Amino acid sequence: MNTENGNAALYFVDRFRDGPQADKAAFEEGLAEGRSLSYQTLAAQTDQMAELYARHNIRPEDRAAMLVLDVIEFPVIFWGSIKAGVIPVPLNTLLSTDIYDAILRDCRARILFVSAELLDVVKDILADNPYLEQVIVVGQSDASYPNFAGELAASAPRPMMCASADETAFWLYSSGSTGRPKGVLHVHSSLQATADTYGARVLAITPDDRIFSAAKLFFAYGMGNGMTFPMSVGATAILYPQRPTPEAMFAVIARTKPTIFCGVPTLYAAMLAEMDGKKPAGADVIRRSISAGEALPADIGERWASIMGTDILDGVGSTELLHIFLSNAPDNVVYGTSGVAVPGYAIRLVNEAGEEVAQDEIGELLVNGPSAADGYWNQRGKSRATFAGVWTHTGDKYTRRADGRLVYCGRTDDMFKVSGIWVSPFEVEQALASHPDVLEAAVVAAQDDEGLDKPHAFIVLKPGASGEGLPETLKQLVKQRIGKWKYPRWIEIVDDLPKTATGKIQRFKLRG
Repeated sequence: MNTENGNAALYFVDRFRDGPQADKAAFEEGLAEGRSLSYQTLAAQTDQMAELYARHNIRPEDRAAMLVLDVIEFPVIFWGSIKAGVIPVPLNTLLSTDIYDAILRDCRARILFVSAELLDVVKDILADNPYLEQVIVVGQSDASYPNFAGELAASAPRPMMCASADETAFWLYSSGSTGRPKGVLHVHSSLQATADTYGARVLAITPDDRIFSAAKLFFAYGMGNGMTFPMSVGATAILYPQRPTPEAMFAVIARTKPTIFCGVPTLYAAMLAEMDGKKPAGADVIRRSISAGEALPADIGERWASIMGTDILDGVGSTELLHIFLSNAPDNVVYGTSGVAVPGYAIRLVNEAGEEVAQDEIGELLVNGPSAADGYWNQRGKSRATFAGVWTHTGDKYTRRADGRLVYCGRTDDMFKVSGIWVSPFEVEQALASHPDVLEAAVVAAQDDEGLDKPHAFIVLKPGASGEGLPETLKQLVKQRIGKWKYPRWIEIVDDLPKTATGKIQRFKLRG
């Protein structure tokens, strides 16, 4: 019997409790009066979580829901749960009450940690939940529920639970870009797998780095950026609990001077619109920027590089694969492409029959890598359709260029044919967004009077831009750039586009 402990907290937390990194800040809050948490303190406080759970009769393999903002308590609860063998389930902090009700019932969490600022969103659904036995509030609150700081202070340290590298360590819920979120089960070894691949071999993070992720910790992309990657080398992560507006990002960058910045395409576009061609204060030390969540329009990457002096490494990841598996690399960036497979991952592009497609033909992206999830919770049919042996179906459509780089076409559900030819919504959106007055664009299929699918575009204008006469101008622009049959037959100017909390456009909400 193999008695080696595969508990992920052994590598990420306890490895740094002594030695040169012990007193170093593992986490800093990017607020004006932000707190910090050293590696040594993190290790000590996570040791106390098992006792906290025992006092509330929470046992190994029970689920602990985390509706917690990006503050220093988040890593304590997450890693302390893993040490105790309890399964943390971080939740998107921007959902509605009914979605929280559905998720809490779906995962059957027996305990909920909730930030005081978010308590009102869920308070009305707690009493009727048949599984929830305890609620602990993080931050200042009334006396209705126990307070996390007090509960932790009353807990003595306990030894870490011995775990298999292959057993479930934590759950994440998918971002819901195509519908209701799904519970995704990840094992202990997946966390180090992403650090050893993308973190080490693409991002090349070092102990001296200070990494700031606008994407939150509940999001698989943000969890890698803001927690596992810096913790894998003893670097410092900067946490920000509030909404990542351009103004807020500039303030945090000026205050904390990160060396690595992690965003999503919609945020980069908004920041560029506010920057007005000038590098933000404190950004001089940013040596690397990365993007995921959706494909990065070439224009955004080129404009960012011209101002900042460093490229955005555009990559592709998913909740099911935990982080980025396809990416551009430092000194090897081609904007408008998603790059090549991250070392440690293999990829295929296949048609509906599962056959490899030829160069420049559209196919679904399949990925084989060490961080694939174990499956979906209570959704056997979707698990079997997504996780086919060692290959994970991403639901993303791509073409492969002659140089091996992949070009994003859209989600499988978003693709449609015009005149018998596949149209990539993303390609049309890039063409629309290249106009200087367009901030964002989303394209979906809509039927004309003859019942045939044609592109229907929704655009958001940049501040101060006029929409007068713009739809006709944009139609001609698309015809000239990518083909006459691909132009949007209808163009609507809207105030904003529906998005998930992680910045992905929810195109299904735009379909008639």
